[in-house]
Amino acid sequence: MANEITVPLLPCPDIDEIEAFYTMLGFTRTSYQARPYPHVSVRREDINLHFFVLPDFNPEDSYGSCLVIAPDTGELYRAFAEGMRAAHGKILVTGIPRMTRPRRRKNADNMSGFAVIDPGGNWIRIHAAPAGSASEPARSRLGKSLDSAVVMGDSRGTADQAVRILDGALARDDATATPVDLVNALAYRAELAVRTDDPDGAREFLTRAAAVALTDAEQVALADTLTDLRDLAATLPVAEPREP
Repeated sequence: MANEITVPLLPCPDIDEIEAFYTMLGFTRTSYQARPYPHVSVRREDINLHFFVLPDFNPEDSYGSCLVIAPDTGELYRAFAEGMRAAHGKILVTGIPRMTRPRRRKNADNMSGFAVIDPGGNWIRIHAAPAGSASEPARSRLGKSLDSAVVMGDSRGTADQAVRILDGALARDDATATPVDLVNALAYRAELAVRTDDPDGAREFLTRAAAVALTDAEQVALADTLTDLRDLAATLPVAEPREP
């Protein structure tokens, strides 16, 4: 038999909070019940998600996760980001809920992917569908290190390990990196600084990224990254003046 449909059923502490979050991302409610047990389902085009309330549930301890294969992760990310900006004035990059941005995933056949971590602590992992055997631009050593850092920081949620990988790579390889790889690495390092409560470090990496000279073609290739850099800068608190 073919054409079966699988729908994840994920835990959460509050179905109303979950519904509001996914509505922000462009989902619509398809079912809702408070009794005999709280349950809500949401849908956005062909993405269907169901949620149930787990008593005394702590989202920080959640192992809930599901995989979504999308033909264009960038298009889906931009739609989600638009909803977050409209609701919060920024992209949520720390705490629960939050969202990572699309990046190559070395542990997923180098396909682009990002993750939405919802109010229940569930990781909705969006990965790109295989696109055939088209050749890719050559990767610098820094670009390859960035791929490893993304596995740690985004796929496994261990920001401190991603910081160690990327700091070593930036110190060693920034002079030989392609401009695109360098900006992407600095952008990710700035995001990691925000995640680890280091606003001064985030400002430093944002300043370094802004100083990289880019051709018109490189600016086009980095369009989403440059938008995310502006978003990230807008979330930072105003720097306190230093003592004379």
